[in-house]
Amino acid sequence: MPAMKRLFLVLALAACAPKPAPVAYVRDLSRPVYSIAAFDPARLSGDWVQVAGFGKACSGGQLQVARAISYDLCLPAGRASGTAEATGVPGRFDTGHGALWVLWADADNRTLVIGAPDGRIGAVLNRGAGISADRMKAARDILGFNGYDTQQLVSY
Repeated sequence: MPAMKRLFLVLALAACAPKPAPVAYVRDLSRPVYSIAAFDPARLSGDWVQVAGFGKACSGGQLQVARAISYDLCLPAGRASGTAEATGVPGRFDTGHGALWVLWADADNRTLVIGAPDGRIGAVLNRGAGISADRMKAARDILGFNGYDTQQLVSY
């Protein structure tokens, strides 16, 4: 088979290969990210509603904190769901596809900010669907401090 035909055949086969799912990053990866050192799963246990995030192609989701975290969230790359197991470091969990960190919780356990060092997760969660303006500002500030592009933050 002539070389040109072989090249064409290889290129045609490569074009048929499945494409990896896109990963969307909304965080400046050169900036450090910090998880909450005083994370107490008992304090934050229960149901949380996603009130803001970086996903534009889906609506908010939910998260449940227990020994592990169960989640169904709108993320930059689209909807993602699963469980995250504790890593042994306070506020840090492993989803099997990457890290999920608790970045902040307000003093009264009403608002929670989660993220990931690789920038694929970033969300604001609340005990109910409504969030006060001051807690939303605090959550936005925490995301900005951790390198997230808060201009892309969407409220649900």
